[in-house]
Amino acid sequence: MSAFAPDVSQWEPWRPEEVAELLAGVDLPWYIAGGWAIDLFLDEERREHGDIEVAVPNTRFDELAGVLSGFEVFVIADGEATPLDQARGRLSETHQTWIREPESGKWRLDVFREPSDGDTWICRRDPAIRLPYEQVIDWTHDGIPYLRADIALFFKAKRPDEEKNAADFKAVLPRLGEERCRWLRDALERAHPEHEWLAQLEAVAAA
Repeated sequence: MSAFAPDVSQWEPWRPEEVAELLAGVDLPWYIAGGWAIDLFLDEERREHGDIEVAVPNTRFDELAGVLSGFEVFVIADGEATPLDQARGRLSETHQTWIREPESGKWRLDVFREPSDGDTWICRRDPAIRLPYEQVIDWTHDGIPYLRADIALFFKAKRPDEEKNAADFKAVLPRLGEERCRWLRDALERAHPEHEWLAQLEAVAAA
């Protein structure tokens, strides 16, 4: 199979609890990312999600791929989907890996291969931003791991004008807490020093 432009209308993503069940036996740091991470933090499904994203250390992706042996795995780069076995030499060019269900042809999961160094998470937007994985991952009451809300907002901050990202920031800010507001403020000052969210974060961090 050669590379092709994936049909995004064929996304029919799993829910977080389905992903957690699938990955229950995986012994590596993984977590729900993106918009679902925000909803898991808020303990409320606030909108329909067109996809679902999971992040794992890039050096340990093959451990996850082993669990997904019954599915088709594609590396996404430059608008094309390439089968994993044909894209091994291009893994450093992108972080996205889409998982397709063979029987239905539906896209079910987007796996982020994130930079890492052992037990340390490295931010792909700024490699100077690093944290132990135990500080990156929060957990729902029923044991689903998800990306800390302030870190999820940092990634969303690249496109603050998108309605969903602005809504996520507005919903999370009152519940984020001073320490994580400070973390997000400091990260944004490094990556986006003129960001429109900074004034609100500064007000909370200084309270």
